[in-house]
Amino acid sequence: MFDNEKLSKYKESKAKWEETKLQKTLSKAPERKEEFTTGSGEVVKRLYSPEDIEYLDYDNELGYPGQYPYTRGVQPTMYRGRLWTMRMYAGFATAEESNKRYKYLVEQGSTGLSVAMDLPTQIGYDSDHPLAEGEVGKVGVAIDSLEDMEILFDGIPLDKVSTSMTINAPAAVLLAMYIAVAEKQEVSSDKLRGTIQNDILKEYIARGTYIFPVEPSMRLITNIFEYCSKHVPKWNTISISGYHIREAGSTAAQEVGFTLADGIAYVDAAIKAGLDVDTFAPRLSFFFNSHNDLLEEVSKFRAARRLWAKIMKERYGAKDPKSMALKFHTQTGGSTLTAQQPDNNIVRVAIQTLAAVLGGTQSLHTNSRDEALALPTEDSVRIALRTQQIVAHESGVTDTVDPLAGSYYIEAKTKEIEDKAMEYINKIDDLGGAPKAIEVGYIQHEIMDSAYYYQKEIETGKRIVVGMNKYQIEEEAPKGLLKVDPAVGELQKKKLSELKERRDNDLVQHKLEELRKACEGDENVMPYILEAVKAYGTLGEICGVMREVFGEYQQSVII
Repeated sequence: MFDNEKLSKYKESKAKWEETKLQKTLSKAPERKEEFTTGSGEVVKRLYSPEDIEYLDYDNELGYPGQYPYTRGVQPTMYRGRLWTMRMYAGFATAEESNKRYKYLVEQGSTGLSVAMDLPTQIGYDSDHPLAEGEVGKVGVAIDSLEDMEILFDGIPLDKVSTSMTINAPAAVLLAMYIAVAEKQEVSSDKLRGTIQNDILKEYIARGTYIFPVEPSMRLITNIFEYCSKHVPKWNTISISGYHIREAGSTAAQEVGFTLADGIAYVDAAIKAGLDVDTFAPRLSFFFNSHNDLLEEVSKFRAARRLWAKIMKERYGAKDPKSMALKFHTQTGGSTLTAQQPDNNIVRVAIQTLAAVLGGTQSLHTNSRDEALALPTEDSVRIALRTQQIVAHESGVTDTVDPLAGSYYIEAKTKEIEDKAMEYINKIDDLGGAPKAIEVGYIQHEIMDSAYYYQKEIETGKRIVVGMNKYQIEEEAPKGLLKVDPAVGELQKKKLSELKERRDNDLVQHKLEELRKACEGDENVMPYILEAVKAYGTLGEICGVMREVFGEYQQSVII
C-alpha cells in the first residue's frame, strides 16, 4: 500500500508528533485508562496509521466486492442493489399463535421469517413426552407433526418468503415437514428458499440441544447436503453458527476460528461421503453474533469472509466462486442485553445493527429490548424491526460498499482477527479436527476462560455496562411482559391424541420401519423421513426410531 520512502517519512513525522504534541498533552491530562481494550479484551493502540497496514496488498487482501477474497463483500453492489433480508426470529406457544406473529411481522415489513422452536422440539420429543412437561411452547413454537407445520405457515405462501429454522439435531425432520407443507401449497421444492441451522458441532460446544452421537449426526447433515443439492437447490443446507459460541463467552477471534473449524469439519465429512466440494459448498451459510464493540465487530465479519475464501480455495481447491464466498446471517447479541433499564437495549441493538451492516451481512435479526426478561412483545419486536429499517433507509451507510475499508484501524484489526482465528484452526487441525477438539474439551476450555475474564471485568467494574454496574436507578418491576399460558402443553397433548386417532396408524408404522432399515444401512435417509412426515408420523416417533438405531450422545465432563 505504501512505498518504503513514504513509509519512512511517515514514521519520522509520527515520532516528531509523539515527542512534541502527544507528550505535552499527556503531561497535562493523562488518558482515562492505562489500557484500552476491545469487547474481546484485545489491546487497542492510541493511534493506527500506515505502518499498521504496511503488509496490505490491495488486490490480494482487499480486492473488490463480489470477487476473491471477498473481504469487501460477496456482491459487487451490496446494499445499493438489494438490502439484507430483515429476518425477525419469532415463535412461541402453539402454531396458531406463532402464525399470527409471522403475519404481523410480514405486515410490518419483515422480508424473511425465522422460526424459533421450543426445547422439546429441538431435542426431538413430542409435547406429550414426560421430559417435555413444563417446557412446551416456552422458548419457541411446539411442532409435533406435519399438522402443526401446516398451521404455522397457513396463509403464508412459501414460494414468496425466505424461511430460517433454528433447528439442529432434528433438522432433517423439520425440513421434511416444510417441504411437505410446500407440496400441499402446490409449491415445488426447487422454489423453496431458506435455511436450517443444522449445525450439530456447536451444540456439543456451546448449546446442548444435541440428540445423536457425532458420527450419525454428521451422516444426517451430509444426507441433507446431498438431498438438497438435487431437490431443494435454493435452500441453505446448514448455518454454521458462531452465534452461540459467542453467547457462551468467546472472543471475536475465537468466534471466527471455532466456527470456521466447524465448517471445515462439515466440508471434510461431505467430501468423505463422496460429494464434490462445488456441488454443496455454495449452499453453506454462516451465522454470527454482533456485539457492542462496533469496530471490532465490523473487522470480525471482514476477517471471516477473507479467511473462508482462502480456506476453500487453498485447502479444498474449490473452483466455483460461490463456494468461496462466505454468506452469513447475523443476530444482535442476546448476552449483551440487560434486565436493568431495558430501554437501553434499544441503543445497544442499534449499534450492533450498524456493525452487522457495515460488516456486510446477508440477513439480520435484531433482538428486542425486553428479551432479557421474557419473550418479546409486539411493540418491542416492531421497534427492533424499525431499527433495521432506519439503518437501511436513513443512516446513509448502505449507499456505498464497505464504507470503512481503508481505515488504518479497521484493516489492522481485520488482519489481527484473521491471524488469531487461523492460529485456532491450526491448533484444532493438530488435535485431529473439530470433533476431536470438542471430545478432548479444547474448544470448551478456551471459551470458558474467555467468559470468565469477561465476567470478572464486569464484576470488578473494569468493564462498564450502563445501567447494570454503573449509572443504576431505582426501577419498578417490569410490566406487560409476554407470558406463555401453561395450558399450551395440555392443548398440544390433546392435538396429538386426536391426530393419532385420525391418521392411518398402519401406514405410519410401515413408514417408520422403512426409516429404521434406511438408518441401519447406508442409504440417504431424507426420502424416508419425508415419507414418514407425510404419513403424519410425529417428530418424537421419527426421532425415536433414529435414537434406537444411532444411540444418544453422552457429553464428556469438562473440568
